[in-house]
Amino acid sequence: MFVCVCLFVCTHSTRCLMFLVWIGLFFIDLALISGCLSFQIVETGDTNHDGVLDFEEFTQYLRTHEKQLKLMFSSLDRNNDGQIDAAEIQQSMCTLGVNISLEDATRILLSMDKDGTMTIDWNEWRDYFLFNPLTNMEEVVRYWKRSVMLDIGEQLTVPDEFSEEEKKSGYVWRQLMAGAVAGSVSRTGTAPLDRLKIFRQVHGSADFKGNVLSTFQYMVKEGGVWSLWRGNGINVLKIAPETAIKFTAYEQIKTVMCGSNETTNLRVRDRFVAGSLAGAIAQTAIYPMEVLKTRLALRKTGQYSGIVDCAKQILQREGATAFYKGYVPNILGIVPYAGIDLAVYETLKFSWLNRNRGLADPGVMVLVGCGAVSSTCGQLASYPLALIRTRMQAQASERGGPKSSMLALFHNIVTQEGVAGLYRGISPNLLKVIPAVCMSYVVYEYTIWLQSRAFNFLKQIL
Repeated sequence: MFVCVCLFVCTHSTRCLMFLVWIGLFFIDLALISGCLSFQIVETGDTNHDGVLDFEEFTQYLRTHEKQLKLMFSSLDRNNDGQIDAAEIQQSMCTLGVNISLEDATRILLSMDKDGTMTIDWNEWRDYFLFNPLTNMEEVVRYWKRSVMLDIGEQLTVPDEFSEEEKKSGYVWRQLMAGAVAGSVSRTGTAPLDRLKIFRQVHGSADFKGNVLSTFQYMVKEGGVWSLWRGNGINVLKIAPETAIKFTAYEQIKTVMCGSNETTNLRVRDRFVAGSLAGAIAQTAIYPMEVLKTRLALRKTGQYSGIVDCAKQILQREGATAFYKGYVPNILGIVPYAGIDLAVYETLKFSWLNRNRGLADPGVMVLVGCGAVSSTCGQLASYPLALIRTRMQAQASERGGPKSSMLALFHNIVTQEGVAGLYRGISPNLLKVIPAVCMSYVVYEYTIWLQSRAFNFLKQIL
């Protein structure tokens, strides 16, 4: 609070623009939690709706927010002793539909316990949440369990966990929509690298002996700069149906696994099983779009006029079964990818929490880093299967003609190119991780912010 008040004094003005609040938040280490916190604070505190926050509005916001924090603290303090312990945190989260272990509740407590008493008093609670615009316990719980929805072009990850309240309020679908928008932008931004990866996967060393740069130059020379985005349209179109099917299937599988206790959250290994099954169902439903994406990315100039024409030609020449070429290695690849991605992500996140007990939430940069590293590890484990899948998808045989099986392709690659051939094209695939994660996160955050503003506007006029 001292830093933010000093900003008002130094500017000799009663008005504070949003970027000044952002600077204040940065100096108290909260800017890394969310790039939109300053917008939320200004939006909440701007009582006259003039788009700026003056000194009176700012101090009134702090007073009001402190009262809300006091109410939340009281609701957590079940025995009214003025202290919050790990058991009370666990009970409160369970009441709100989020079941956590006592160990996890202790991690949350330790992140705010400055004096080492293994309890949280009012001052510790207030200091921690004063500059975070949370207004109720549901938002605090969401803050504690938040994960960032990132899109690096692979849809084999395990879905996030949501409470019953979040499902009923429509929060889940707003999150999924924001994730779809972010995924569309990040995939479009990294489409040239994705096409380069597919091209390198399909054209082995015997067909194309050039390096990554020469392959890139060949694609530009053959079809021009815009050819680098071939296959991106169908890659973006499949985000929405795949995400919706996977989430719906995951919730149904979770219901079966939990039985009658609908509020139970799955353990990590159960999430892996449910996520893998949900991923398999989603991939089965949209797999023809995966085949179309590969064929469109590999097409030469003038070969297809569009998505529909590509589908027609495949159906006429190869039959309906061609739309499921490479399906088996694709499904087999879900297990190592989803399992390693989830395990590495959870391990990195909780390792960071154990070493840095000053934050209940690791923060944006840590979550983004964990997501990037875990996804990369998942890709490394499943890449040989992904390569074989892509080569099978690219096979353009006539109906009834000879087809290379998964094992035959594997044998041919190892025999002709060695084990390294199973990782052909992985360099552009790894290069796209960081830009994809960055674009995905930025767009996701601002989509959530725009959704919040639109939702608040609709509430005012309805």
